[in-house]
Parts: sequence; structure tokens; C-alpha cells
Amino acid sequence: MTKAADKKLIVGLDIGTSKVCALVGEVLPDGNVNVIGVGSSPSHGMDKGGVNDLESVVKSVQRAVDQAELMADCQIGSVCLSLSGKHISCQTEKGMVPISDKEVTQDDVDNVIHTAKSVKISDEQRTLHVIPQEFAIDYQEGIKNPVGLSGVRMEASVHLITCHNDMARNIVKAVERCGLTVDHLIFSGLATSHAVLTPDERELGVCVVDIGGGTMDLAIWTGGALRHAEVIPYAGNAVTSDIAYAFGTPPGDAEDIKVKYGCALSELVSKDAKVDVPSVGGRPSRSLQSQTLAEVIEPRYSELLGLVNQKLLTVQDQLREAGVKHHLAAGIVLTGGAAQMEGLTECAERVFRNQVRIGQPLDLSGLTDYVQAPPYATAVGLLHYGKDSQSFDENAQEPKRSVTGLFSRISGWFEKNF
Repeated sequence: MTKAADKKLIVGLDIGTSKVCALVGEVLPDGNVNVIGVGSSPSHGMDKGGVNDLESVVKSVQRAVDQAELMADCQIGSVCLSLSGKHISCQTEKGMVPISDKEVTQDDVDNVIHTAKSVKISDEQRTLHVIPQEFAIDYQEGIKNPVGLSGVRMEASVHLITCHNDMARNIVKAVERCGLTVDHLIFSGLATSHAVLTPDERELGVCVVDIGGGTMDLAIWTGGALRHAEVIPYAGNAVTSDIAYAFGTPPGDAEDIKVKYGCALSELVSKDAKVDVPSVGGRPSRSLQSQTLAEVIEPRYSELLGLVNQKLLTVQDQLREAGVKHHLAAGIVLTGGAAQMEGLTECAERVFRNQVRIGQPLDLSGLTDYVQAPPYATAVGLLHYGKDSQSFDENAQEPKRSVTGLFSRISGWFEKNF
């Protein structure tokens, strides 16, 4: 995979509606990820997580990969690939097994998770992730790591994330056309969670919203476990479209205006501020008040976040009925390219009536000036996910880690073996 054979390299590839991002990370001896290569290119041929022009996607991926290879001075052979789209669905299942020798072994844990994940799913769907939530032994519930505990029978609650076979196959095909192998296919909302959340946030209850160009990925965590995953097929491109129609400006220029001058809360904009708006058909550009631009952007962002809030309230009701922790005491974490809008935190706090922060990738070294920003959250999460899976595969002596780390390794192992 690389000219430097002694290095452990992982490549994260995030193919979004607006941007393709490839990151090359080196796993350091202390287990941290050092980013040594970054490649990014505009995305063509993708819409709301799905491929609608295979050749255009191949060209976009190849450009990003070529950049990353040049910067990292390596030959990329395989990648961890993100997947999004409204075809993503999730469900929580339970399994129960007798404890074989009065004390729980790793084999017992493997068996109970296999029992829980053996539920029948549609032939059109495939299982992406099997994520343990918690275990119960006899009358004791809420156990995070049951190995070594005594009991008669054990129950496991696991979260299954599934995707549509053909949607997954198409995006993998685009990557393989570039001469690359896909090591892991990972739901982008899960990858993003790995990048931007702290263990305390996952324990207290938090919702990650990755706002991209075509989709918003949701991941809801309480009690240290993933409780719900979903994709809403509306995102930042809806705001760009509103600007283009409202001011009669080309979509490309509308995107530039949104990024450079946009604000999600009109009251934060100076009444004297102006913005130059290009016209179509050779007409001269016009000067408009920035506040007028914000008055177009704010309602659309409020609507998008309102869709998320409706989902949140529904899921919280379901968790409450199931007797599971449902409070989001750590609030909402917004990330992704469309989360960089000025005033978005204040706008979101009004919608969610909860604390909100903008999520940037954590626990990184290397080219942090490039990647420590919301648009790179998913790609960074892919590196973390790949690192965890790699250390599990190699049966290396595992460092001290959180239970979430253990669960991600178990999940990765099951994906390969079942």
C-alpha cells in the first residue's frame, strides 16, 4: 500500500454530494493517528448519498486520491469508505444465551451478539454494523463489559445499521474503478461520531448532526451507546438553491456567496453590510444588503434543523417507552461542511432549546491545519475506525481504551466473520 513498508497507514475516503475527501493517516506507536496526506476535490455524479453518474464519481475520487498520494508520498491500495443516503436504516435487537461455564467468556459474548444480530432482514438490505449497547446477566442490567462476571444466562442489546445492497455496491464500484480495494464500508454518521464526540458526551446523551451538501446524518447516543442512526435527504444544497432562486444568480455563485457572506441569524448582520451578487445572462452584478441574504438563509436552516428536532423528539419518546436513557444532557453537536455558517449555533439553540456546539475532529496530529475543521469530520472518523479495526485484526496487545473502543472492535470483527 505504501513505499514506506514499516509504516501502518490507513486511508479514509469520504464521497459526499459536494466534496470528495481522501485522508492518509499513520498509526503512531502510542495509538494516535498522524495525518500525513490530504486530498480534496469537488464531487460530481453524487446526489444525496447515491451515485447517479458513475464515470463522474470515478474522476472525482481519482483526483482526491492522487492529491493525497502525492502529499503522503505513498501508493494507496485500499480505503475505509463512508456511506450515507436515505436507504440507511437501523434497529435494536436482543439476544439471550446460557452462560457456558458460570463465568462469562469472550466466546459467550460473541455468541450472544451473534444471536441478537441473527434477525431476518430484507434481501435488498445488508448489515453494515452490529454495535453492542449493553448486556444483562440474570437480574443485573446495564452491564458494559460482561467478561469475567458470574451468572446463569446473559442477554445482549445490539444496534444494527443496514443499507441497501445496490446503493452500497454502486459506490464501492466507483472506488474499485480507481484500482482501490474497500477494506471497510462505514455509515458516515458513525464515522463522524468517532471523530467529534468525547466519551462524556456519549454517556450523558448527545445527537451528532453531520450537515453535508445533500444529506444530514444523525447519530443519537445515550448511556455510552448508539441508540439511533438516520439520514435526512435535505441539507446545505437546499440553502444554496434558495439563494440562487431568490437573487437570480447562478448556483455556483450562490454557493460562493453562501460560504463567504452567509449568516444563519439575520439579527447578527450589520444593516450597512453589502454583498455583490452576480447575475445571469450577461447582466451586470447587483449590490444587496447582507441582511437580505441572511433573511433567505435563516428560514431554510431553521426548517432543516426543525426536521432533525422532529426526529429527535420521536426517538426520545421511543427510548423513554423502552426504559432507556433518553435525555440529551450534552446537547447537539453540528458538524459537516454546511455547519460552518456564522450564527448557526445561535439559530440551532433556538430550534432545539438545548446547548449546541460545532464539532471539529479530535485526537489528531500531523496536518491539523488542513483537517481540524467540520468538513473533514467524517474522513477523520474513518481513520479512527480503521485504526481500531486494524489493531483488532492484528491481535496486537491492546492499549487501555474505553468500552466504546471495545465495542467498535467487536463490531468490526463480526462484520468480517458473519
